[in-house]
Amino acid sequence: MPSLFDPITINGLQLPNRFVRSATYEGMAAPDGDCTPRLTRMMQALAEGQVGLIISSHAYVRPDGQAGVCQLGIHRDEQIAGLREMTRAVHAAGGRIVAQIAHAGFFAKADLIGQPPPALTAVRKFGKGPRRKMTPADIQQLVTAFVDAGRRAREAGFDGVQIHAAHGYLLSQSLSPLFNKRTDTYGGSLVKRARMLLEVVDGLRATLGRDYPLLVKLNCADFLDGGLQPASALRVGRWLQDNGIDAIEVSGGTVVSKGLSPSRTRINRSDREAYFRTAAQQFKQTLTIPILLVGGIRSPQSAQQLLDNGVADGFAMSRPLIREPQLVRRWAGGDRRKATCVSCNRCFDAARSGEGVHCVLERMEKARGEKKSAKKG
Repeated sequence: MPSLFDPITINGLQLPNRFVRSATYEGMAAPDGDCTPRLTRMMQALAEGQVGLIISSHAYVRPDGQAGVCQLGIHRDEQIAGLREMTRAVHAAGGRIVAQIAHAGFFAKADLIGQPPPALTAVRKFGKGPRRKMTPADIQQLVTAFVDAGRRAREAGFDGVQIHAAHGYLLSQSLSPLFNKRTDTYGGSLVKRARMLLEVVDGLRATLGRDYPLLVKLNCADFLDGGLQPASALRVGRWLQDNGIDAIEVSGGTVVSKGLSPSRTRINRSDREAYFRTAAQQFKQTLTIPILLVGGIRSPQSAQQLLDNGVADGFAMSRPLIREPQLVRRWAGGDRRKATCVSCNRCFDAARSGEGVHCVLERMEKARGEKKSAKKG
């Protein structure tokens, strides 16, 4: 039987194990999106912690796609040098790193971008303030922005690129009949709704070549009335494979899906782990490319069982690695206790506040311990 600590290969990129750091929002970049030494140190720590593949921050491909304060950007050539420092640090520590490229679309922050966010269609239910409806020319310009971001990632030394088409961001919005109510060539049928994403894939392949690893993070469902459904997501997965995608990370939910969001709370029992497992298994049974499963992985026992049952090829985590960057190293060393993350999501509150992502609970526990020690002294 395969082991979690066996190597896995994605289009020639050999990973030392099947654990993946799923991209997240750290809030550690400079205000203009430039990479910082602090963000680089975080990625280096993950490499030192023996994470098989690190997928870095969801980096916005154009200034009007910014989703949060101090989010990483990959929209200017001047940012390549800082990103190259990140990849060098990861490689020096023996790691592999892929850049996630994204655009928030409807959910971009108007106060950060200085204009109404661009949207395929304006869905009044989910946002305050106006949205700027994109023309077909606007869509083509954004496709180009994704392709340019992929070029920058390669020039910066990333081992691959992941396209963010999940969680209700722009390319996810394009696939969703709830957020894409267009009647032109980019809306209507699923084929038309997938057109923007497939044009991004085709453009990246033409620019980066066939041998450069190209991944997609894809929603299995939006978990919203009228949103993307599993059967449609699976059809898109087939098209992505046919168009040259090398691996799919299966996720789900959006930033407005409430209790069914991508980062669910109260993962305190084994049966609450891997909450996208059913969808991942459907992708695994249908496609031939590697399938990565994210969402509530908290123990190596659960991950190994999923691997044994053919649910996925790799297992992605975000919150557990925020608290324990050395988690994979711990598990590889024989300490198989589950991750200490309690899934409270306070780490993301810290990122949004401008402090940078960190385990708030751990910091509070440490402060209490230091206070008790001081009293005893």
